[in-house]
Amino acid sequence: MGYNHDFTGHTEKLHSVRPVQWRQFENALVAHWEASGDRGATGEYVSANPRLSFFFDDMSSISATTGAGTCKLARAIFVPAGMELRTSFSKPLRFAHVDIHMDQSWAVQFLSGPVSRSVAARVLETPVERNDVSDLEPLARLLVQEICAPTRHAHFAETLANCLISGLLDVDRPEADTGNARLTAAQMRKVTRRLTEAEGRRLSIAQMARAVNLSESWFSLVFKNTTGMSPHQWQLGKRVEQARGLLLESDLSVADIADRLGFSDQAHLTRAFRQLVGQTPASWRRDQRARG
Repeated sequence: MGYNHDFTGHTEKLHSVRPVQWRQFENALVAHWEASGDRGATGEYVSANPRLSFFFDDMSSISATTGAGTCKLARAIFVPAGMELRTSFSKPLRFAHVDIHMDQSWAVQFLSGPVSRSVAARVLETPVERNDVSDLEPLARLLVQEICAPTRHAHFAETLANCLISGLLDVDRPEADTGNARLTAAQMRKVTRRLTEAEGRRLSIAQMARAVNLSESWFSLVFKNTTGMSPHQWQLGKRVEQARGLLLESDLSVADIADRLGFSDQAHLTRAFRQLVGQTPASWRRDQRARG
């Protein structure tokens, strides 16, 4: 483990009031910002790591859009790894906030104390927003003091950050009904692009899940909710589609196509093709060329 900062942001009409103050620890980076936004200001942010933002001002004049939808920006939010956050200002506003960017693997381990590892991973894949922050604000202000003008060992600031993480993330909640959980259209595009980059070769569930920064178990669940198929069934269908394209557009043998697309052998491709298309690759090619 060890935190590696991988964050991108694009803003318009947003201005830093003073230079950002930040400290990097072994498994997290904590930053304090003071900024102002004009009416119509916008921001687009995405990080490879999960992050928590705590605002010290009323942010309700700002709309925030994530994979969970659009709402007024809350005083404290948690954004899962890989999830884009977009903001839009309806009026000028000066504000301050502290951000905690954390290593995903470390966060799973940290939360696995009070709950199981699978629940911890699921918690970290769920966005959170909270407006009643009166109990957490003193901790957030102490953390800012230790970032801007440290007075104690770094362990003190790390502990404050950990308290804010565990205080905002509801690790004690019962597991939610996951029957309606879905991948977003953007996430599906990323999975499809990853399969395209593999040039028809089979991807493991771990490889597909990494494309959208989800755990394997949660990815498998929401993928089936989204497509009605398991990841294996879905990508097999896509690979057979690619085989159909090669059968039509090339003179490659069925064996060569099977090898190019990563099937174990010609018989493997033939079985999958017959299952999904209703014909063997050779007979389907003959029929298509006869019609052409």
